[in-house]
Amino acid sequence: MEFLFLTKKVVAFFVEPLGLILTLASIGLYYLYKSNHSKAKVFLSVAIFLLLAFSYPPIANGLIKQLEATYSKYIQTDDQIEYIHVLGGGHYNNSDWPLSAQISNTSLKRTLEGISIFKQINSPNLKLIFTGFPGLDNQTSNAEMNAKIARIANISNDHLIINSKPKDTQEEAAFAESIIGNKPFILVTSASHMPRAIKLFKNLGLNPIAAPTDFKGKNKPLFSAPTIGSFKKSKNAVHEFLGIAWAYLVR
Repeated sequence: MEFLFLTKKVVAFFVEPLGLILTLASIGLYYLYKSNHSKAKVFLSVAIFLLLAFSYPPIANGLIKQLEATYSKYIQTDDQIEYIHVLGGGHYNNSDWPLSAQISNTSLKRTLEGISIFKQINSPNLKLIFTGFPGLDNQTSNAEMNAKIARIANISNDHLIINSKPKDTQEEAAFAESIIGNKPFILVTSASHMPRAIKLFKNLGLNPIAAPTDFKGKNKPLFSAPTIGSFKKSKNAVHEFLGIAWAYLVR
C-alpha cells in the first residue's frame, strides 16, 4: 500500500502543472544543449506558455470554480445525522509555534466548518470524525491536530473519533465505511476537493451529505497579471480533475 501511495504521488507530479512544465523545459534545455534549436524552441515555448496560462487569474479561477460549483454550502435538514466527517488538510509540527500557526489554512477551515455544523445540529449523539496521517515531517497526526481545535471549542472527547492512519481520501472513505455503513452523514472538505471525495465515498456505498468549505474561486478581470497564487489554484484544480478521473477508473 505504501508503494502504491508513493507511486501515485510521483506520477501525479509529472502530469500536474509544475511537473509537466519542468519536464517540458528540461527536454527543451536538452535539445538546446544538443544544438537542436528547432525542437528546443518548441518545448521551451510550450513550457513558458503553460506557465503563463496556469498563472493567469481568469484561467486559474475558472478551473477551480468549475469544481466548487458542484456543491453549495451545507443547509441543515431534518435527517437524523449521527456523524460529521472532517477530512484532513495538512499541518506542520513546531512546538515553538502556536497551534494556529501549525495547522494549515485548509485544515483549519475544514475543522471550523465541522465544528460550526456540530454546534448547529446540537445533538447529544453526534460524533465528529477526524482523519489524516502525520506526514513526513510530523510526529502528531493531522487528525489529532484538528481534534485539538475541536477541544478548544469545548467539544468533549466523547464526541470525537480520531483516526491517524488514512493517508489519502480513499483510505479516509474506507475508515468511514467501517463505522458509518450506509447511514447518511455530513462530509466536510474543501469545495474543490468535494466532487472527488463524494465520488470516492459513494464508490464504497456510503451516503455523504456535502458540506464544502475553503472556497477559492473568484471573479477576476481579463486584464490581470499572472500570480503565484493563481498557479497554485490551477495546480489544485488539475490535481482534482485527475483524481476524479481516477475515481471513475477504479470504481
